[in-house]
Amino acid sequence: MSHILWTGVFPAVTTKLKADFTLDIDAIKAGLERLIEAGVGGVVMMGMVGENAQLSPEEKLTVLRTAKEVVKGRVPIISGLAETNTASAVAFAKEAEKIGVDGLMVFPGLTYKSDAAETVAFYKAVARASRLSILLYNNPRGYGVDLTSDVLADLMEEQTIVAIKEESYETHRITDLISRFGDRLNVVCGVDNLIVESAALGVKCWVSGMANATPKPAVDLLKLLVAGDFAKARKLYAALDPLFYLDTVVKLVQHIKLAENITSGTAETVKPPRQNLAGAEREKTIAITKKTLADLKALGY
Repeated sequence: MSHILWTGVFPAVTTKLKADFTLDIDAIKAGLERLIEAGVGGVVMMGMVGENAQLSPEEKLTVLRTAKEVVKGRVPIISGLAETNTASAVAFAKEAEKIGVDGLMVFPGLTYKSDAAETVAFYKAVARASRLSILLYNNPRGYGVDLTSDVLADLMEEQTIVAIKEESYETHRITDLISRFGDRLNVVCGVDNLIVESAALGVKCWVSGMANATPKPAVDLLKLLVAGDFAKARKLYAALDPLFYLDTVVKLVQHIKLAENITSGTAETVKPPRQNLAGAEREKTIAITKKTLADLKALGY
């Protein structure tokens, strides 16, 4: 099992696409370099609330091979694992291990709301399919499956399960998880505009969507929070919060890619059935992004 230090910002990296919706390999490579240069702690490829489910099996593996080629061990590579059945999930875990990534961010089986016993069986099967470190993904709002602490207790015998991305929006759970599992399970913030609260409760790692658009400020924010400098952190967070909020809505992928287009020039293309933002919705995101950049400039960025 690869050893991952669950500290720092792990951007949920956007999958860059060409106008014909095929993978833009050069843009994916450039984006990864930009994030690494900003000081991220790791990268998460193909997050599920992103475009994982819209990619073909071969496209998914191509994204991972590209990341492996670019990163060259400088930071851990985590792959999203989002499949509709256990057999496909197990097969993907094995393929990801062959490519040489460091870990898997694993979602519950898609399209089916499993009960606790089924959820545990699914995660155990994936955990036993490879030696990769596993970051559980808890997003009951999005998928209807809730990884409560009692469910997690049944998973702790699987030594590759080492972390959980907590996205229930219930910050009290962080204290519950840390108190119950201690160092056995790393708790990771999964909501951009709950990072201050999460860090105050002891979280040191953050899987962020909007860090794609503003990687250096996001990295600096988490460093300030972990160091306990909440006075400086709140000033930086105030500048970032309106942009971070866009990571919490249904069209987060479109918002993130548009913001990233403004800050780094990459295409905002999304894979159908998603459509690029248009009209007043698009103009609002542009305005928020530009205001954020102006506020960051005032802070020295």
